[in-house]
Amino acid sequence: MAAIRTVVTGFYRIPLPVVLTDSTHGEMSAFELVTARVADAEGHEGVGYTYTVGRNGGAVADILSREIAPIVAGQDADRIEHLWQHLWWALHYGGRGGPTVLAISAFDMALWDLKAQRAGVPLWALLGGFDPRVPCYAGGIDLDLPLDKLLEQTDGNLAKGFRAIKMKVGRARLSEDVQRVAAMREKLGDGFPLMVDANMKWSADQAIRAARAFAPHDLTWLEEPCSPDDIAGHARVLREGGLPIATGENLRSLWEFRNYVAADAVSYPEPDVTNCGGVTAFMKIAHLAEAFGLPVTSHGAHDVTVHLLAACPNRSYLEAHGFGLERYIAHPLRIEDGMALAPDRPGHGVEFDWKGLDALSA
Repeated sequence: MAAIRTVVTGFYRIPLPVVLTDSTHGEMSAFELVTARVADAEGHEGVGYTYTVGRNGGAVADILSREIAPIVAGQDADRIEHLWQHLWWALHYGGRGGPTVLAISAFDMALWDLKAQRAGVPLWALLGGFDPRVPCYAGGIDLDLPLDKLLEQTDGNLAKGFRAIKMKVGRARLSEDVQRVAAMREKLGDGFPLMVDANMKWSADQAIRAARAFAPHDLTWLEEPCSPDDIAGHARVLREGGLPIATGENLRSLWEFRNYVAADAVSYPEPDVTNCGGVTAFMKIAHLAEAFGLPVTSHGAHDVTVHLLAACPNRSYLEAHGFGLERYIAHPLRIEDGMALAPDRPGHGVEFDWKGLDALSA
């Protein structure tokens, strides 16, 4: 039995190198990082984390330290499914979403890291192992970049080895979005995978109009066209807009993804391991998608998610976006000719610079 001895919570505010903008969150100058360090009685430690775009990180940290840590003390860290179910229902009435699921996600990630480290294998191999080379794209948060700067950013991403790119849409005028998408398509050439992300900006009718306007530019997908609560709207956009739909970064459970899949409202389910319930839930969502013949993509936390998609035969693209964490991680994600490489270090292999992070404690 790998008894849980301690759960140590960290809460940090990570300044971004540049201010980022999208259509709903506005300007983002810093992200919040919440970490969970789970140690067993033998001294092994697993690390998990989650993040916010600037608010509510304190609530997540409090749930980890005040609620989750006492519940799991002394429990067997190897019984991950049991612990997940126990936490889900223990916190359900006062949680069922929001900060609670982010906290569970960080803790669950730490358990899987601990389990893989104890086994001496990389996480992607522990999860079944499919292919450690995962197609990836550069996820730009670039809505307000002038067009010349957007194209300059694209040159930089191509130089880094990316062979697929996502850009933001959702400007005040649809004509501006269309102009920018057309310029990107001309820049990248025919057949280069290009995605667009509206960050929940539109109603279903607005999204259908936008999708039809974008369709001539051969997009891989239109992401989050509407509110995540509007399943019927997403189904309409997918049915009438003429573009595949990616969504899921704001869904918080396996069952929310099930409802989208059942309603034919998503082409590319897009879980985020830091907010969907952790590794446990992410893999169930990926297998749900597989059962329905859908390719799974991802949002955020690429250093960990590369392991999860490396274990999925139905993976599509990994989103590569580190929200400023690269400066505090010993081994940033490696990308070669459009492929992200899942590391072969035991566990997920993310090693934080704890001393550097201490200076950013929130």
